[in-house]
Order: sequence, then C-alpha cells, then structure tokens
Amino acid sequence: MELSHPAYGQLRRVTDTASVLLADNPGKMTLDGTNTWILRAPGSDECVVIDPGPRDKKHLAAISELGGPVALTLITHRHFDHTGGLKRHVKKTGSPARALSEKFVHGGLEPLVDGEVIEAAGLRIQVLTTPGHTGDSVSFVLDDAVLTGDTILGRGTTVLDSRDGGLADYLASLERLAEVGAGKAMLPAHGPDHPDTEAVAKAYIAHRHDRLEQVRAALEVLGADAKPMQVVKHVYRDIDKKLWPAARSSVKAQLSYLRD
Repeated sequence: MELSHPAYGQLRRVTDTASVLLADNPGKMTLDGTNTWILRAPGSDECVVIDPGPRDKKHLAAISELGGPVALTLITHRHFDHTGGLKRHVKKTGSPARALSEKFVHGGLEPLVDGEVIEAAGLRIQVLTTPGHTGDSVSFVLDDAVLTGDTILGRGTTVLDSRDGGLADYLASLERLAEVGAGKAMLPAHGPDHPDTEAVAKAYIAHRHDRLEQVRAALEVLGADAKPMQVVKHVYRDIDKKLWPAARSSVKAQLSYLRD
C-alpha cells in the first residue's frame, strides 16, 4: 500500500529522487513533525540527508539504518527541531554537514553559498538563500523539486523569527521560490508535500499582503504606535491563543516593514 503523510518512522517516497522520514515530534510549531528528506539519484548507493531533525534516538537510528553511505547532510536553518540531532547523526553516519551558518558545518567543509551547485549522490542540488523565517534559511532546488525548509510549509503559514527574520527579505524569498518552482514539487520541512512550488509560493505572497492590510487597518484603530501584542489581539483573534506568541514575532516583522 502506498504511504501518505503523515507516516511516522517509515520512509515514504515522494519523487524519483526524494523520500521523507517524518520525526515523531508533532506540535503547534512543528505541525505533524519534522520532515527529514532523503535524496538519491536512481541507482545511487549514496544519499543526501536534509535536516536530520530533533535529538530523537529512534528517528536518528532510522536515518542511519536506511542503507548506503550518507554522502552529505544539508541544513535548511538553525532551529532545534532541524538541528538538534545533527551531532549525533554526524557521529553515527560519518557524514559531513553543511549549512549557511558555520555552527552547523562538520567535516572540514565550508558554509553554503547562494547559487552554488552541489553534486552528491548522483544529484545536482542548487543552493538558494531564502531568508525571512530566519536569517540563515536556505532552500534546495532539484531538477524536479524544491526543498523549502520552513520558508514554505505544507500547510498553514510560516512564523518570522523576530531575532533576525524580516518581511522584506521574506517576500523576496517567496518571489525567488515562485520563479524557480514552476512545475516542481514542493518538499517542505513540516506538513505534506505539494505538486507545484510556484502555486504555493504565490499563495503565500498573497496571504502576506492580506495580513499587511489587516495590520494597517489595525493601526488605524489602535494608533500608529500600537504594540505588537495589541495588534495580535486585533488581527489574530480568530486563532488559538497558544499561537499568539508566535504571531507576535511575525507582527513585529510586519510593523517593522510598515514603519520603515
């Protein structure tokens, strides 16, 4: 029987070159859990791992038991649900690792560079820096798919980390993903995959502009100097209050965008 999302602990094939292993760490911010993507060209013994996920021994053991050497591990961004298991994964598999941040680079390699093309496991993987969710967010472009990390999720919308996430950068990243993603599957770090990255990216862009208009309208009611949580309570009153702290982070980015 063909597997469908979510399939915890089972390698689910999505495209000719990409399969996913879903970590059992569901939550408000992780949706069903973290998707660890396993990439390999047909006939290749080696694979590339995208985001080994949280510090979960069962999940990390499942990755290491997939068979064949891990030629390279790539990280989409710094958050713990993507990188918590990295050191243990590197130790178990012997894989080198690369990310935009030096903190997550292992094996004597260099940090990722925008536009570079990585050749591993029989694949050509283009690096696309897509800041916004975090400053160090990257996506990876294959011939038939785009791995979007947390820049675009399989369902819902992305929180902008107020420490270094920015709306102007994020909108530009979404435009880049729409441009490269036409006709290519979207493989997110959380939630189900989608058949066309361009369509989802454009829907995200429209949603962000709708939210901006709602924030503008809220400021007309609350005053130009309204605090982020005041705006959250006005604009996001229809969502679970447990998500308000995350919404506050995105609202801070929206207010900064409008005030700049």
